[in-house]
Amino acid sequence: MNTEISREQAEILLKRATTASVSVAISLIVLKTWGYIESGSVAIFGTLLDSVMDSLSSLIIFAAVRYSIVPADEEHRFGHGKAEAIAGLLQAFVIGATSLLLIYEVVDKVINPQAIVKPELGIGVIVASIALTVALVMYQQYVKRQTGSVAIEADAMHYAGDILLNLGVAFALVLGGTFNMVYADPFFGAVAALYLLYSAYQVFVASTDVLMDKEMSDDDRTRIEEIAYSDERVKDIHELRTRRSGLNIFIQFHMGLEEGISLYDAHEISDQVEDKIMEAYPNAEVFIHADPIEKPTS
Repeated sequence: MNTEISREQAEILLKRATTASVSVAISLIVLKTWGYIESGSVAIFGTLLDSVMDSLSSLIIFAAVRYSIVPADEEHRFGHGKAEAIAGLLQAFVIGATSLLLIYEVVDKVINPQAIVKPELGIGVIVASIALTVALVMYQQYVKRQTGSVAIEADAMHYAGDILLNLGVAFALVLGGTFNMVYADPFFGAVAALYLLYSAYQVFVASTDVLMDKEMSDDDRTRIEEIAYSDERVKDIHELRTRRSGLNIFIQFHMGLEEGISLYDAHEISDQVEDKIMEAYPNAEVFIHADPIEKPTS
């Protein structure tokens, strides 16, 4: 996450990314439905199912992101950021269900193989789909780097895999349409199904990490400690705990100060360290508990 942008800027980027995702998903559904009707390719049908699930997932994320950036209230003191992770879980289950439907279609095509009709049209549809998806993923990756959003990361991960999936479908259309290899189509349909299952697993893991309050990265934790120790009055940092929830970051730790300083001085040092950490992590809420440590004996 880029810690230099403001919360308002991050919220604008998230809204734009979710709007772009929904728009692209709907466009892909229209394109691939036409391609499937004209060609009868089960591989295109696989990518069509994937796009339908993408649109549902994008709508879920569209709503979840907007809810997650709602400020904290009396019933949700830590904000609504985990709505993103809940959306990710729903996305994982939807993707998993889609893969099972696709496996059924693949088995049917293996038992009852059919030649692909109008392969050139199907290839054109897939090429257009790849171009739209590449543009979306590039923008989503930019937004993810700026905001650290788990939901946008999950969506981008899925769409990035779609690019490879669509390349495989184009290859299947070439083999089936040009060389009459009737089993190439269901083979790549099966690849699509396995990819969907793997995507569901990745999204599930990323979402549960947030819901289970997984610690921030070791690099972030080290950076927080370095910021605190940059104040020479800070003698010790322990019990550092961190977590993310949407755009929100929560950081808490115990800070050892020399024994005998006044409560006012301890409070002032804590405030100054907190300000330094929030400069590096503008969307963080920092909780510091000051502990006295004994002076070393000479």
